Amino acid sequence: MAHKKIIIAIDGHSGCGKSSTAKIVANRLGYIYIDTGAMYRATTLYFVQHKIDISDQQSVTEALKKIDISFQFENKTHKSSIILQGENVESQIRGLEVSEKVSEVSAISAVRKKMVALQRKMGEQKGVVMDGRDIGTVVFPEAELKIFMTADLKIRAQRRLQELNESGHSPSIEEIIDNLEKRDNIDSSRSDSPLKKADDAILLDTSHLKFEDQVEKIVNLALNRISKN
Repeated sequence: MAHKKIIIAIDGHSGCGKSSTAKIVANRLGYIYIDTGAMYRATTLYFVQHKIDISDQQSVTEALKKIDISFQFENKTHKSSIILQGENVESQIRGLEVSEKVSEVSAISAVRKKMVALQRKMGEQKGVVMDGRDIGTVVFPEAELKIFMTADLKIRAQRRLQELNESGHSPSIEEIIDNLEKRDNIDSSRSDSPLKKADDAILLDTSHLKFEDQVEKIVNLALNRISKN
């Protein structure tokens, strides 16, 4: 008998390797990976490109009506790319300009409401791995498996630096530490769905874990939940 598909919610601090881990977990399980951070980054990119004043509620509301975000999935690899207004912006959303503004944009209630509605729609059929800040607490509080990832700030900064260098960006380690500290602060202290561990989430500190080991841990937890479902 075929097992029912589940929703896997992976939340945690910026730079913990949530997205990289979630992608591989989805691939291993044959699930769809939805990068919610990319959705907020794409919204931020749109605001930057169209010079939207994020302190002006009317401008934000009008811009959100025009924003069109979707994912392009490759069935063979289970990879996804984010599409903004019909254009693949996967590489554009990873730069430091977007990174510096994304937490502020994410803290806007109207932005969160729109993204959460989109995310819930994407997860309706289950069989998804979704990572972000509030997946297990707000988007899918009923998710069958919830993981909360964390890691030491300096380790997160080194990982983010390597990631950015590989994609052609070259900020300093100090800039990244400063950016991560600010984002942690904004993400954890915002009034609308702040970053916090769900009561039933499993804490996973990746500071001293090899990447393959953190993937393996989550895949095994997932298979356990799937077999019981």
